This record gives sequence, structure tokens and C-alpha cells, in this order.
Amino acid sequence: MTSADDVGRTILRNKLLGRWAAEKLGIRGCDAEAYSDVLARATVDPERNDVFSKIRKDFDAAGVVQSDEQILHVMTELTLKAGNLMPTARGGSSDAAAVMLARNLMQR
Repeated sequence: MTSADDVGRTILRNKLLGRWAAEKLGIRGCDAEAYSDVLARATVDPERNDVFSKIRKDFDAAGVVQSDEQILHVMTELTLKAGNLMPTARGGSSDAAAVMLARNLMQR
């Protein structure tokens, strides 16, 4: 990741990815939000930033049938979606949005 925009998009992608994975795992409500927050926070934690491996491990443990290719496809789709959801201004609102999202997730 090379910019605050990239970090913000990845945080948002991981949040969306966490919601998708939680649904597949049968996790609902507050627990689903907590699961997606863990994946979003992992974006800024070098020791836990491999969200693909976490999801793969969780799916395998729960018997959720999703191929690596399916998971990677969803990750790509959600990366595009996150990019479309992020503000487009550079050096201003998008940087601020990325920082704010990261701070909010770190405080949870």
C-alpha cells in the first residue's frame, strides 16, 4: 500500500470481506460486526494482515465450502467496490476518511 487512499480502500475492503465471510460462517449481528472489524484492523497490523489465510482457516474449521479462487474473486470484487465507495479527492477528504476509519477500528 502506497498511500492513505490505498490503506483506506484496503481497510474498507477487509470490512466488507469480513461481513461476507461472517455470513458464510453463519455469524450474525454484533458478532458479525466484530468479525469484520478484526479483518479491517488486520490491515494495519503487520502480524495479522493476511486476511485471506484467516478466512481460509476459518472456513476450513467451520466446514464452509469455498475454493481459494472463490475467496480471491470476492476479494477482488470488494476491492473494486471499496474503491468506488471511497471519496475521490486526493490529499484531503479521502486521506481523512482513511485515517478516521483506521482510528475508529483501532479503538474498538
